[in-house]
Amino acid sequence: MDKKIVLVFVCTIFFWSCNNDSPENEYVPINLTVKHPENFPEIKYTLSNNPVTEQGFELGKKLFYDGKLSANNSIPCAFCHEQAFAFTHHGHTLSHGVNGGIGFRNSQPIQNLAYFSEFMWDGAASHLDLQPIIPITSDLEMGETLSSIVDKLKADSYYQEQFPLAFDDGEINSENILKALSQFMLMMVSSNSKYDKYVRKEEGIEFTDTELEGQSIFKAKCASCHATDLFTDQSYRNTGLPINPKLDDKGRFNVLENPDDLYKFKVPSLRNVEKSFPYMHDGRFASLEAVLDFYNDGMVDNGNVDESLLRSDSSFGISLTDEEKGQLIAFLKTLTDDEFLNDTRFAEF
Repeated sequence: MDKKIVLVFVCTIFFWSCNNDSPENEYVPINLTVKHPENFPEIKYTLSNNPVTEQGFELGKKLFYDGKLSANNSIPCAFCHEQAFAFTHHGHTLSHGVNGGIGFRNSQPIQNLAYFSEFMWDGAASHLDLQPIIPITSDLEMGETLSSIVDKLKADSYYQEQFPLAFDDGEINSENILKALSQFMLMMVSSNSKYDKYVRKEEGIEFTDTELEGQSIFKAKCASCHATDLFTDQSYRNTGLPINPKLDDKGRFNVLENPDDLYKFKVPSLRNVEKSFPYMHDGRFASLEAVLDFYNDGMVDNGNVDESLLRSDSSFGISLTDEEKGQLIAFLKTLTDDEFLNDTRFAEF
């Protein structure tokens, strides 16, 4: 009888273990909440189609910092998007890529993307899940194909373990790769600058007289385009930049081929703008002072300049004294969110 009991016990353990093979790789999502500050507009991303989970976020983070997404396995997304500089390419006017390739646009910040519906300087990507395809497949940036990335990840033991944890189907495919990247980026909400604390009336947070003057100037001369607390109305505008002959970037026109869109670029958010230099779509201005000098007296009429920039004397520009420029910059610096720029959740290590 004792032998029979032992045999039954062993068989029970055997069948139990077979039915629970690799339980550590089961899909048991731990949901995360995308931050929605009270002073922000509604989230544009449909979270129900790609709920953010702890596992998906961590997988997206790993992919963001992994050079395997590029042809030579050495250019990750993070190469052009450095956290300390609002996830822009510090010190580079144009993005750099595989084999020394140089792109034709300045890397944009990665922040608050859950609140946007179109991406890139020209709006070429109409969904956050699709946006990474553009740099990944660009010969001047990452130079890779999605199918090749899938093959590389399928051969990697780490990803073999992590995709089943992050997605119910457990598949290593392009859809899940892009969704994981989105989950990582969706959590990148910058909303804790001095400005935000001032708006929330937090104790001990006051603007200086210079910052208050700068805020007044901003509301009067900048806020029509840099609207809402995202500091962009997400429109496309021609701001009278002299055409760069080396690039001749036609902006939004390249997407829709509408002549009215010639040299129009998306109005950028000004959050963390103190850290995201150089500025403009081609990185031509190295400082905020240079940007304001341009708006004051450097604009040219290239045939399609935004009418909101037309002055009473029929010239284009935003009239600013030197004092006003200093005050405006002081206000813009209140949009710097050091907690976001140093948030270890988004750091590689």
